[in-house]
Formats: sequence, structure tokens, C-alpha cells
Amino acid sequence: MTTYRAFEVTGSRQFRLVERELAEPLPGQVRVKVEYCGVCHSDVLGVEGLRAHPEQPVVPGHEIVGVIDAVGAGVRAWRVGERVGIGFLAGHCGECEQCRRGDFVNCADQPQTGSDVDGGYAEYAYARTSGLARVPEGLSSVDAAPLLCAGLTTYSALGQIDACPGSLVAVQGIGGLGHLGVQYAKALGHRVAAIARGTDKAELAAKLGADRYIDSSAEDPGQALQALGGAAAIVATAASGASMSPLVAGLAPRGRLIVVGAAADPIEVQTSELIFGTRTVSGSLTGSSIENEDSLAFANARGIHPMTEVRPFAEAPQAYERMLSGQARFRVVLELGA
Repeated sequence: MTTYRAFEVTGSRQFRLVERELAEPLPGQVRVKVEYCGVCHSDVLGVEGLRAHPEQPVVPGHEIVGVIDAVGAGVRAWRVGERVGIGFLAGHCGECEQCRRGDFVNCADQPQTGSDVDGGYAEYAYARTSGLARVPEGLSSVDAAPLLCAGLTTYSALGQIDACPGSLVAVQGIGGLGHLGVQYAKALGHRVAAIARGTDKAELAAKLGADRYIDSSAEDPGQALQALGGAAAIVATAASGASMSPLVAGLAPRGRLIVVGAAADPIEVQTSELIFGTRTVSGSLTGSSIENEDSLAFANARGIHPMTEVRPFAEAPQAYERMLSGQARFRVVLELGA
């Protein structure tokens, strides 16, 4: 086999199925035969042209699971035949100041998979070894794919909480991120409140492990959380700053609102809500490759599974549109001949 198929995109949503030459991986890289690739909302960075050079083709996709089939020069810790995952962060450099201080997520020289470098809407993908995560036995590749971004994002946010088991933790938004956040929070031993608009997701939230469902269209979520004793933390996944603003009032003293849903509008906070109670609002960006490995292992051990819709590789453009429509329940995954 000397070529492979890939969906390139240029400009905004200009998909093109192409044949590419199969090349050897560069030093420090591996080549991965892709089995599954999740379709994530962050794919808009590549597909909608929200990158430095949208006129240049790029392969979208950053929830990649596959098997290493070639290793580049200097690679010592990874071998052909290993099943691995590649997430949103394509591998830290190990040399910048942030890396030298162990802050790999904020590496100054770390490309983003599927927008800065080619991703997983393809039969093969290439990656720095510093961006790889091993996939544990017993975890299916189709389940592992969404966990590499959506799962890691919520798992990493929950890992920042300084709260004892049994503490109240809220997850706002029961969608692609939130349906995993509820499961992770419950598995970590927290008392979980799920927050969403309307009642249509109340039954699902309970099945996922939520102890309480708050309909934010019928009651103020901040007041509802305070009636439960106040939340030690709230993980905000809905892409709406306006919907996040009332949540700060629901935090317990020293509580923390952790924002993982990217929104176009701002979050508005009363300064008194932060000062009196020593509350915090912070953001959280995915996690490092070893944290991704930890997240996969935790999900595998605790039976955490994404809800997926699997589409064939040939339907990648349609799968992207399905994801963007907001109608998917909840993660769309491309199958590439697993």
C-alpha cells in the first residue's frame, strides 16, 4: 500500500476526498493506522477556516484511535502494533519554559491536531510521541475516541476540584461534554447535580448518575444549588456565557466554576459573589497525553461510556454536519475499517 485516503478541507467546509502518498514518520513521530475518529465541535477550527492559513488544506479530526504501524528515528518507548489515541494537543515540545516546569498543556510549541497539523479524517495519521496515549485493553476503540477529547476535558476539569467525596458537584449542560462529566463526577464519589434547560434530559441525567436535576428554564440554577447546600464546583459545558453567569451564585464558599464550554458571549459576575465566599471562576483546556491515558484507564475501570453515533468514513462531511446541527446523541464517530 503506497497511498491512503483522506478528507482535506480548505476555506470553510470545502471538503475533498484525496489520495495521499504514504510516507514514513519523521524522527520522534509514529504513523497510526486509524480505526475510529470522533467528530468534535472543536473541528470547526479546521473545517470553518478558523486558522492562520485556511487556504492550505488540512485533515480535520482530533479524537483518533488506531494502531501504530511505523515508528520514526529515535522513538524508543512506542512499538508497532500498540493501540494508541491522539487528542486535541498534538504533542508538547519538552523544551519551552512551560514544558520545563511540567505544564505540558500550555506548551508554547504544541500544534493542535486537525487544524495546525493533519488529523484523523483519514486512513492514516502522524503524531509526535509526546502526544500519544495508550488505550487500555477492554476499552473499545469506538468508545475511546470521544474520551480522548470530550472525556479528557471533563475529567481534567474535575481533577482540579479540591473537594471531598460526597461534596456537591454540578455539571451544566447535558450534551457531548456534560453527559460524560456527570458519569465522571459520580464515579469520583461526588453528589452530582445536572443542570440543563427543559425537562427532556432529566431521565437521562438520572441514568448517567445525577442525584438531582435542575431545569434552568424553570428555576434559577444558583438558587437551586444553594438550596442543596452550595456546590463545591460547577463544570460549565454549555457554549453560552449567559447561561453560565447565574451559576456563580450557586457556589459554596471557596467553590469553583470551571469553564470548558467555549462561548462567543461573556460571563458576567458580581464582584461580591467572588469576594464574599472566596469563589473562583477559571477555565480548563483538555489535558496532557499522560492525563489522557489516566482518563481512559479510569473510564475503563469505572464503566464510563460515551453515547455515540457511528458513521462510515465516506460520510465524513455529513457526519460533521450532523455534529454541528446539535441533534447528535451525543458524539459522532467515524469508522475507518476497524
